[in-house]
Amino acid sequence: MSWTVLVIILVLIPLVAAVLDSPLGRALAARVERSGARDGEGLGRRVAALEAETERLADEVRQLREESEFLRRLLEGRSSANALPPGEQRG
Repeated sequence: MSWTVLVIILVLIPLVAAVLDSPLGRALAARVERSGARDGEGLGRRVAALEAETERLADEVRQLREESEFLRRLLEGRSSANALPPGEQRG
């Protein structure tokens, strides 16, 4: 079985090379290059949008952290203020 696969690959290599060297192959390569250049511009915009979104999310995380710290301090102060004074022991 491995020999048949090897023979098929050896036959396909020149066929693929002939197709890629043909006008059809060159036209496909030019189309891929044009779409790659166009995607490069879009990629820059997408990266800038992702950076802006990351900064916005980082600001929200900072704000949530500050609110969490505030609430924690508030609850800690409240629990100590509402604590009952030590009582007398019965005995």
